Amino acid sequence: MTDALRFEWVRIRTLRSTYWLIGLGLLITAGVAFIIAFATRNDDPSPGNVASVLTGGAEFATFIPIFMAIIGVFATGHEYRHGTIQPTLTTIPQRSRLLMAKILMVSFTAIVVVAVSLLINFVIGMIFWSEVPSFEAPLNEVIPGYFVLVVLYTILGLALAQLFRGVPSALVVLLIVPLLVEGLIGGLSMVPALDWLQPVLKFLPFSAGARLLATQPYDPQGGPEFDYFDRWASGGVFAVFIAIILVAAWVLFKKRDA
Repeated sequence: MTDALRFEWVRIRTLRSTYWLIGLGLLITAGVAFIIAFATRNDDPSPGNVASVLTGGAEFATFIPIFMAIIGVFATGHEYRHGTIQPTLTTIPQRSRLLMAKILMVSFTAIVVVAVSLLINFVIGMIFWSEVPSFEAPLNEVIPGYFVLVVLYTILGLALAQLFRGVPSALVVLLIVPLLVEGLIGGLSMVPALDWLQPVLKFLPFSAGARLLATQPYDPQGGPEFDYFDRWASGGVFAVFIAIILVAAWVLFKKRDA
């Protein structure tokens, strides 16, 4: 296991895409934080505003999760894209150890990136805030939820790339499902004949995962009428979705030829 972890550490820190993706994620998230902090500079640092600044958009803070998910995709997808999976398995034939090492390494990277992003955004916020904000509810749950969400996205990217044994299909799922498929299902649920879809919406994985960063209860505002699970139960829906994909990818990785 030590050799597998060392291998993954060398791999992830020698890929230029790792630094580009992390840098872009931090830069864009910091830019969003700056815009929100500047726009609310005359307001008291309410929990909602603080959460939006720290995470770069609260429930809409998708930049760090997506960029880290792409790093997860590359952790396995590059092996198949560039034909290095065979020498990798020759060096480390224990497939479960190799996949576990990949999961641990990208998860550790995700945790570090989130911590750095929160620190950068906090400094940006303090430029405009008149006082240090209180980290009581809901911030005491939003911040841990942010760590969990990014780690889950990262593992999802890795699992999808391992399942499809490539990069393009994994990226399509990561981008199309949350943006189009879940949005389409939500839109269809507004049709009177299809209103039976509304109770199902709480089980849509990406939408449920976003509730980990929620600062207020769900408000339909003319949209579908339904109630999400609470923060951690909604995160559990997303985690179960990822676990199913990961288990399928793991089983196939052990059964299929390289």
